[in-house]
This record gives sequence, C-alpha cells and structure tokens, in this order.
Amino acid sequence: MILFDPGVELKGDVVSPLLDALSDPTVAVAGPFGLRGQGTLKEFDSSPGPDVDAIEGYCLAFRRADALAAGGFDTRFRFYRMADVEFSFRLRAGGGRAVALAGLPLVKHEHRLWESTEPSERERLSKRNMYRFLDRWRDREDLLVGQ
Repeated sequence: MILFDPGVELKGDVVSPLLDALSDPTVAVAGPFGLRGQGTLKEFDSSPGPDVDAIEGYCLAFRRADALAAGGFDTRFRFYRMADVEFSFRLRAGGGRAVALAGLPLVKHEHRLWESTEPSERERLSKRNMYRFLDRWRDREDLLVGQ
C-alpha cells in the first residue's frame, strides 16, 4: 500500500521505486521523507537515508499484511503528528528496515491541517502524541538506526 497526503503533488513515477524498495523483504516501510532520532526517541530530524528510523506520512509505502498485523495506525493519535513515526516503529518492531528514497519526483506542499491549527493547539496536540509514542517505545532505542 502507498499512502499520500493531500499536500503531496506527484511529478512523475513515484510508485515504481517504492514498490521496488518493498520487494526487498528486509524493508518494512519506505518513502521519500525519512527521519532519524537525534540520539533519543524524543527528537527526530529529516534524513536522506537510505536507512532511517521512520518515514513521514506524506508518502508512506508498506505491505498491507504487515500493516494489518501491526494493527494499522493507532486511533489514539487524533492529531497526525507522530502517528507516522509510531506506525513506522510498529512496522519495524520485528526487525524490518525503514528506507528513505531520495529524489522521488514529488513536491510536498503546505500541510493544511498544520497551517489551519492555532500554534498553541498544535503544540498541545503534538506533545500529547509524543507522550503516546514514548509510552509505547521509550525502551526501544534499539530501533534507532544510529544506535
């Protein structure tokens, strides 16, 4: 499966490289926008990869069977921030890799939900989701590829 955020504009064939990445059985999740923890599970920054800790949900490719086995996206993440990171970790928990594919022909435009939410509310909801993420993963720093 490949999920695209409505703010992503495709400029060419994005699907074939993502499917090619998933043809490697060690890859659990792939996409153009990788993230790596900064020595901790509390802070993530963009990374060109190829091996990363998580894939941002703007464009996220994974196997349907793996997503079903992982339980899909956690519905407690009512605001999108960190839901993609948490989902990436669940897909990878059995030893799979997250792979960022640089140079895919797409453009990421502004995220409408982010832009339409008041900054103080964004901060509050983002913190709640970070706590949800840490509650589940705080003891799994082994999932950080730089560790």
